[in-house]
Amino acid sequence: MNVGDDMQICNVVETMVWENIDAVMDSKQMCRCPKCRADVAAFALNNLQPRYTVSQMGTTITRTQVLSQSVVTSILVALARAVEIVSSNPRHDGEVNL
Repeated sequence: MNVGDDMQICNVVETMVWENIDAVMDSKQMCRCPKCRADVAAFALNNLQPRYTVSQMGTTITRTQVLSQSVVTSILVALARAVEIVSSNPRHDGEVNL
């Protein structure tokens, strides 16, 4: 979200969810259609604490803090749980992308 003067609000955890989503979905051989990807991301993010920043330096510092093993593990666990739930109840209409 752009808040003016080149400052943008960034959720570092959301960025990391998107960076890891395909690997987790692939490991479970789950459909990767846009609806399933969005559902997995939304479900995982609803179960994670956001980490917002408003500058590139803030993003870099926060990302370093977030890269602690416990936070990375929390992200991967939330993604795995989301994959299980979404793959059990996909909302797509017949289109399956593995």
